[in-house]
Amino acid sequence: MSTCLNIPETASLLRDADTVLILTHQFPDGDTLGSGFALCRGLLQLGKKARVACAHPIPERYRYLTEGIHNDFLEPDFICAVDIANAPLLGSLDYYADKVDLAIDHHAVYAEYARYLLRDPEASAAAVLIYQLLIEMGVTLDVPIAEAIYTGIATDTGCFRFSNTNAGAHRIAAALLELPVRYEFINYLMFDMKSRARMTLEQSALAGMLYYFGGRCAVMPITLAQITLAGADKDDLEGVAAIPRQVEGVWVGITLREQEGGCYKISMRSDERVDVAAICAGFGGGGHVRAAGCNVDGTLEQVTGILLEAIARTVPKIGDECAMAP
Repeated sequence: MSTCLNIPETASLLRDADTVLILTHQFPDGDTLGSGFALCRGLLQLGKKARVACAHPIPERYRYLTEGIHNDFLEPDFICAVDIANAPLLGSLDYYADKVDLAIDHHAVYAEYARYLLRDPEASAAAVLIYQLLIEMGVTLDVPIAEAIYTGIATDTGCFRFSNTNAGAHRIAAALLELPVRYEFINYLMFDMKSRARMTLEQSALAGMLYYFGGRCAVMPITLAQITLAGADKDDLEGVAAIPRQVEGVWVGITLREQEGGCYKISMRSDERVDVAAICAGFGGGGHVRAAGCNVDGTLEQVTGILLEAIARTVPKIGDECAMAP
């Protein structure tokens, strides 16, 4: 059972640490990386030793977050996880799962794994908590720290478009923009820039999108063969989960990304009528009410059927007057 802390208590805990390892989740996004590197830079500023670790390589578009950080060490005396709701999200770093001293998180569903927990489900991003924590610790917010925090908030709110956006997120962003934060540069990298391979993959994936429940559910499979044919890599796949929900009339959009070994990585996005965190929790996953994920074993047809049945059970009204067929 994690002991819950507030901001001042968490700040005190980190002040007592000397060598801090910061863990980010596998398939890293802007919030886990922005939070991780903002915290890392803040700790370094306070004279601590700190570094960020991730199970997967950091995508090229996030490389600006790492500039100028060269601190490294072998054995930490304190381990902190950021934006990680449950231990399996550590991926190949899961050998740290029972050694995590502190988890900083904002997800609605949290699986107890850390010794201490700083968590606020009302926070738009984990980076919001990092901002509050660094202020409490007396860290001077320089441009690299501000850009890391901005990256976390902007990406987790979909550039302030998603339902988790609140006044607090806007206030912090406004404070960050008092510094010469390169928000245009960051927003272009996060939301506009796509490789040619990504565009090819999108074209193929869109052609295979299917609709269920009278068009209220859109399912977009992405197979390994499609990824290979497009010449795409993991970086090119970031953000594809948002595509099915962009279709007019869709309540819940699902992206099924084939993995090695007969498994599909599921990403769900929804409007206010569907709690996808609850659906994904039934498969050992989780996330936010409007954006969540999980892994499901089986063939594409089997996985699609399983997910549709779960949606029908969780949201009975989605099937009203609709046949469960494309």
